[in-house]
Amino acid sequence: MVNVGDMLVGYATDEDVRKRGASGGLVTAVLAAALEKGLVENVVVMKHVNEFEAVPIITDDVDEVLASTGSLHSVPVNLAKYAMGRKVAMPAKPCDAQAVIEQAKRDMIDLDNTYIVGLNCGGSMHPVTTKKMLVAMYDIDPEDVIGEDIEKGKLIFKTKNGEEKAIAIDELEEAGFGRRESCRFCTLKIPVNADLACGNWGVIGDLAGSATFCQVMNDKGVKLLENALEAGQIKVEPASDKAIAIRAKVNDVMVNLGSTLEKEIFPDIPDEERVQYYMEQMADCIDCGACKEVCPVCACGEDSKCTMFHSLVDNYKMSMYHMVRLLHLTDSCIACGQCSDVCPSDIPITLLQSRFAIPAQRRREYTPGMNVDDVPPFFEVILK
Repeated sequence: MVNVGDMLVGYATDEDVRKRGASGGLVTAVLAAALEKGLVENVVVMKHVNEFEAVPIITDDVDEVLASTGSLHSVPVNLAKYAMGRKVAMPAKPCDAQAVIEQAKRDMIDLDNTYIVGLNCGGSMHPVTTKKMLVAMYDIDPEDVIGEDIEKGKLIFKTKNGEEKAIAIDELEEAGFGRRESCRFCTLKIPVNADLACGNWGVIGDLAGSATFCQVMNDKGVKLLENALEAGQIKVEPASDKAIAIRAKVNDVMVNLGSTLEKEIFPDIPDEERVQYYMEQMADCIDCGACKEVCPVCACGEDSKCTMFHSLVDNYKMSMYHMVRLLHLTDSCIACGQCSDVCPSDIPITLLQSRFAIPAQRRREYTPGMNVDDVPPFFEVILK
C-alpha cells in the first residue's frame, strides 16, 4: 500500500526499459501503466530524434511511451501546454509542473485530469550550445554522442565507441558553456509541486544507476504508483534513512548554488541607468512574438494586452509589447527560459523578466506554480 509522503526506491520490471532508462525506468513504467490501465487517455512524452533534438508528442500508444525512456538534458522544452484539454499524464521538470499549476489557476488545465510525474532537475542545456561545447571542451563529434548524464557535479557524455568523458559543470560554465542561465539561478530542484517527485538523488548501494528515488506528494501520486504496481510495471521498496539524507543533502547543495549564482547573474543596476539598460537590451527585437508563443504561463491567447496596445508604427526603442509583458508576467513568470531560447535576436528575455519577477514575488511571499490554491498577487478575473 502506498501513502502520501512515502519515500521509495523503485525501478521498471521490464529489463529493457530499466536498462534504457536514466534511473531504472520507473518514470517511463509509471506513465505506461497509467495509459495501459486507463488511468489517463493520453501521455505526453518526448519522441527522441537524437541526443539534441526531440519532439513532444501526445500519445495513446503504450509502446511509444516505453520507447521514450532516457534523459534529454539538451532538449529544454516545457510541456505544460500539451496538457490542455486532456486527461493526461506527463513527465515534468519542476518548471513544467509550475507552468501546469499556473495554467490551472487560469482554467486552462484541469488538474483533476492531469497527472504529473516530476523529475529532479539540476538544469538543462541549449542544444546549439551543447554541440559547440562538445567540440570545444570534450573533443567529441556531436554525431558520436549516444547518451549523457549528470553525476556528482560532472556532465558526462557517452560515445558510440564506448568512451565516457566527464567535466565538472563549474568548469564548463566558467568557459561559457553548461546549463542555460535560467537554470543556474533556479532554486527549485526537486519537483515537490508534482504528484510524484522522482530522480536519482539518494539512490545508493547496489541500486545506484539502476533505480529511481520517488516521493509521493499527494493522492494522485498514490494513484499513479498503485496503478503501476497493480500492472506489474514497477517494483518499489522503502528508501533508507541514509538515502533520504543524501537526497536532501544534494538538494541543499544545488539550491545554495542557485542562490549564489543569482547574485552573480543579476548585478545591481543604478537607478539612473535602469531605463537605458532595458531599452538597449530590447533594441534588437524584430517583433516576431515567439516569446509570447512559447511562454508556458501565458494564457491570454490572441486577446492580450501586450498585443492590443502595441503597434508596429510605434517608434520606441523598447516596444509597448515588451513593457506590458514585463509587468503582466511579474507574478507568474517561472523563469523557465523558453522565451530566451527561441528569441532570434538573442535577447536575454528571461533574465530581463526575472529582474522584475523575482523581487516582486519575494516581496509578496509568492512563488508561482507551487500550489493551485495560492492566488497570484495581481490575479485578474474575467466575469462572463
